[in-house]
Amino acid sequence: MMDVLLLADLHGQLGKLEAFLDLQPDFVIIAGDLTQFGPCDMVKKMSSLIDVPCFAVPGNCDPCDICDALEHSDCVNLHGSSFSIGKVSLAGIGGSNPTPFGTPFELQEPEIERLIVQAISHMDRNVHNVLISHAPPLGVLDLAGEDHVGSTSVKNHMKEFDLVCCAHMHEQRGIEEVDGVKVVNPGPASEGYCAMIHFGDEPKEIGIELLRV
Repeated sequence: MMDVLLLADLHGQLGKLEAFLDLQPDFVIIAGDLTQFGPCDMVKKMSSLIDVPCFAVPGNCDPCDICDALEHSDCVNLHGSSFSIGKVSLAGIGGSNPTPFGTPFELQEPEIERLIVQAISHMDRNVHNVLISHAPPLGVLDLAGEDHVGSTSVKNHMKEFDLVCCAHMHEQRGIEEVDGVKVVNPGPASEGYCAMIHFGDEPKEIGIELLRV
């Protein structure tokens, strides 16, 4: 069994990080919006507080140069990339599809598609295959009022994974399953929300707990 802490939407709030780490995860995933429009040097401070392996993608509220900050921190930058740890393979896509707010890290769908394909092409298939995407898949945990605002590219690649970890929509905290693929939004870590993901020894043996510290 591997126990993984999923955080998202920190928005620069690190005050609850110690309480999150008290859950004793084997490693940490951060699904974007590490900062609230910067500063990027917060990333180094954050990563120095995490004493287990940490994997992250940027969110739409992060400056575009946060990828460079991640590369120079103790976190692994998964934006357009992949990494395997034990029986889990991770692929990542950061930022979001366009929003009405013109936030710093927004991508057009063809670029999201290109980066997901790039990440998948280098990913080793494993017992558990996980996509870390700040933006949710279109139609899943993506409601803004009555409108679905998720990414079509993320939706189109869901079937290549066992689990999709997303964020972005603070009010859409939850777990759904679509065609055998689990999707989880842990809720905003800035408000103390997180998820613990329990990866078993067999394919599809994935348990998820939504928690608040």
